[in-house]
Amino acid sequence: MGGFFATASKDDCVFDLFFGVDYHSHLGTRRAGLAVYSKENGFDKAIHNIENAPFRTKFTKESNEMHGNLGIGCISDFEAQPILVRSHHGTFAITTVGKINNADEIVDEIIKTNTHFFEMQNGDINPTELVAAIINQKENFIDGIRYAQDIIDGSMSMMILTPKGIYCARDKMGRTPIVIGKKDDAFCASFESFAYLNLGYSDYKELGPGEVVIMTADDVKTLIPAGDKMKICTFLWIYYGYPSSSYEGISVEKMRYNCGKALAKRDNVTPDIVAGVPDSGVAHAIGYSNQSGIPFNRPFVKYTPTWPRSFMPTTQNKRNLIAKMKLIPIHDLIDGKSLLLIDDSIVRGTQLRETTEFLYSSGAKEVHIRPACPPLLYGCKYLNFSRSTSEMELITRRVIQELEGDNVSDETLKEYTDPDSDKYKKMVDMICEKLHFTSLRYHRLDDMIESVGIGADKLCTYCWNGEE
Repeated sequence: MGGFFATASKDDCVFDLFFGVDYHSHLGTRRAGLAVYSKENGFDKAIHNIENAPFRTKFTKESNEMHGNLGIGCISDFEAQPILVRSHHGTFAITTVGKINNADEIVDEIIKTNTHFFEMQNGDINPTELVAAIINQKENFIDGIRYAQDIIDGSMSMMILTPKGIYCARDKMGRTPIVIGKKDDAFCASFESFAYLNLGYSDYKELGPGEVVIMTADDVKTLIPAGDKMKICTFLWIYYGYPSSSYEGISVEKMRYNCGKALAKRDNVTPDIVAGVPDSGVAHAIGYSNQSGIPFNRPFVKYTPTWPRSFMPTTQNKRNLIAKMKLIPIHDLIDGKSLLLIDDSIVRGTQLRETTEFLYSSGAKEVHIRPACPPLLYGCKYLNFSRSTSEMELITRRVIQELEGDNVSDETLKEYTDPDSDKYKKMVDMICEKLHFTSLRYHRLDDMIESVGIGADKLCTYCWNGEE
């Protein structure tokens, strides 16, 4: 999905920028970049491939050689960014987080104005370059940002570095966060709220949906006020957010404990131990254990010292093998035991099935699976989330196809989102059988929303119920 960080300081900002971006490494996989500006030296920029190396090791040189009072940086899934642009607005750098579903349509319209785009290796247009081109259709940054957010189908949050300051614009529906931190001689803007705490900043404000500000070392001024409608992604709490983050004032770690508690309250099995798939299910499992009184244990651990998080083979069977190779069993905690295992979600099901078989082969008597969110039924159309992309890759949709045939109506599909329906029960039972679980019980959508603790009307739950 990606994440970004920005700093505006009366002193050199590169130290804060370097570590602020590094704290977003869990959000992206392939590219990272920094861009800075100073009156003395103008703009400077660096982008590196981080597929097989941590951000810090790739940008150590830049952290010592780049200098500036204003800076932006990002961790990205696919595209190289920040990009540096020269236009009628002057020179600026831009980085984005979001998804553009109607990119081809927008590109065709802009090309009519004799603009050209550079294609990436896969033939697509860099979405950050496209956002810059959209902004350049208008006479000033404020109108350009508003125009981009109006015409983009999907979502788009952005940071724009200019000699006058840094524009920070949260997505129109607030699907992703931007939070501002403050210290005596600087301000910062961050996707993750924890990223600036160890750098001496304190919480200043969280941008509202669609809010646009300009940030300097002296002030943060609102240029476009926040809208009154929000649909922040619930998956930020379930999986993508780092445990120490908070969104809309709601702690990620605490929300995950709440999920586990709710799962335990509805359960009727009595395993010997509760465990979480490392690392995505651990907090949920702790919540389950605290509520149920069943001991929390770690029957297997994740070996990560030589495995960069971003290392991702191109074929699915090799990705599954890599995921399995990272897990090391602790046989004394598995042999002869009934285990209840919690993960954040089930997507294709392949990795969790192999994890279950790995536990059986290590001596487990039973393996009960409790995903920390409802069944994923719809591919995310608002953010580049690997957890729910192509719908027919989802095990739920493959099972529904087996039960209903190829042409499933929206009305029929909707029945499978109801945890009290017969169709839902048949789907879950078939998934349980296919993946060789002892039992399977998903988190209910109503319980998950209650676990977050803010109104359902402010949360995006599209991937679970198809409702926008």
